[in-house]
Amino acid sequence: MRGQNFDVIRLSTYRTACKLRFVQKRCNLHLVDVWNMIEAFRDSGLNTLDHNAEINVSRLETILSSIYYQLNKRLPTVHQINVEQSISLLLNFMVATYDSEGHGKLSIFSMKSMLATMCGGKIVDKLRCIFSQISDSNGVMAFAKFDQFLREVLKLPTAVFEGPSFGYTEHAVRTCFPQQKKILLNTFLDILMADPPPQCLVWLPLMHRLANVENAFHPVECSYCRSESMVGFRYRCQQCHGYQLCQSCFWRGHANGPHSNQHQMKEHSSWKSPAKKLSHAISKSLGCVPIGELPHPVFPELLEKPQDSVPHTVLVLDIHLHESFSRLSNPDVLESPSRLEEEHRLIARYAARLAAEADNSTQCPPTDLSFNFDANKQQRQLIAELENKNREILQEIQRLRLEHEQASQPTPEKAQQNPTLLAELRLLRHRKDELERRMSALQESRRELMVQLEGLMRLLKDEEQKQAAQTGGSTHSSPSHGAVCSMPMPIRSTSAGSTPTHTPQDCLAGLGGDVLEAFAQGVPRNLRNDLLVAADSITNTMSSLVKELHSG
Repeated sequence: MRGQNFDVIRLSTYRTACKLRFVQKRCNLHLVDVWNMIEAFRDSGLNTLDHNAEINVSRLETILSSIYYQLNKRLPTVHQINVEQSISLLLNFMVATYDSEGHGKLSIFSMKSMLATMCGGKIVDKLRCIFSQISDSNGVMAFAKFDQFLREVLKLPTAVFEGPSFGYTEHAVRTCFPQQKKILLNTFLDILMADPPPQCLVWLPLMHRLANVENAFHPVECSYCRSESMVGFRYRCQQCHGYQLCQSCFWRGHANGPHSNQHQMKEHSSWKSPAKKLSHAISKSLGCVPIGELPHPVFPELLEKPQDSVPHTVLVLDIHLHESFSRLSNPDVLESPSRLEEEHRLIARYAARLAAEADNSTQCPPTDLSFNFDANKQQRQLIAELENKNREILQEIQRLRLEHEQASQPTPEKAQQNPTLLAELRLLRHRKDELERRMSALQESRRELMVQLEGLMRLLKDEEQKQAAQTGGSTHSSPSHGAVCSMPMPIRSTSAGSTPTHTPQDCLAGLGGDVLEAFAQGVPRNLRNDLLVAADSITNTMSSLVKELHSG
């Protein structure tokens, strides 16, 4: 954090928000939604423990491991985080912030306050989660619990060396709620999300605005550094006409010309073209758009318990729908049909359980009939909305899957639309079958020829052995011819019992090429060489046949 040089930022509010945003991103807490954090609290059993109870560092490490490993399951493979590094960084930061004396323990309330504040998600959801921790069973904020929350949450600015500006004071509660005595949820949200918010928590909404404008682009020239475009916040002077500063120049207190740092500046998180500004002004003057927008939706009073009192089925159902929308926005993560059916059954089971709880709640004393009726009605509306969302998600995923299959696989209808292609395919199949049959016949002929050559080689070997046993220069014509004539010929229908009175031409009738030449001449020849020549001739003939087959 020291390497980021945040201390050059002139205003303490921006300096604190930038430092805490840096810690949030380095620990990968900005990837964990507040609803997933609430589910992690429930899975760890923290919602059943007293706020003042303490847990040791080893159990805290186990809880953080569960949070980050579940996060990696939700993230695509290419965006996986280093779980061990994130656990180590966050654990050290929490211990340094809330256990500075080295006891090795943290209170449940400290841990939940810190994680709910520093995780990702909308600020209204975070504040609803915090309000559920500091309110009583009637949905009214307890000032003592809010004071305890300020003690814990204001340790975060102190941990990044901004304690003198945003440290805890005993009068912090009354500065937030100077006149109100009964604080309900909507009042709590109105005050903490006001513009400006309470001074001690002014850095909290700014940290969320920083996250929203990190990639915001403004095609406007900075009046100080003359940069042709701005990224992040844009600041316009309310006194100097057309004077605008980029985020870096305003944070460092730069000013030139007639502009002064004492002038009031308006913060802009987006850029609108002059035409869009004119159309918006005309629509506003004609009453087509509301003059003032509420900073948050209005929630029902006395029924708002987003973490401890809302049924677990609703919370899990909301988380499943949130993850389904995330998968839908990411085309690389399409689930299998079995997975989708399983999720559909799970959501239906949760909805049925919630409906059963609502039906059972109607069997209460007559004094609570109106309250139960309203709760039952709201729960049924929630069930209907969730079922509609789930149905839309499933339909969209099914449509995307069908489009993908149609684009990747050719259909028979497409092939039937091209008769020329079908005719070529049939001709190729017929030619292929014909070549395979011819190849089989050639292989059979080659096998028979090799059998004949084998027999000839054996006869030649026997004759050479007989010649070696004889004395003197005896002639080879009569024994050799008789031996050749007695060899069986698989190709011809000759008898194996031929006598030596037959001529060589009678015995070799039907054979041609080098084999016939080797045995038909009257002069003695080297039979081994003749047989080798015949074998080479057969090999060459087979090679030419194979080439012809391949060329066909």
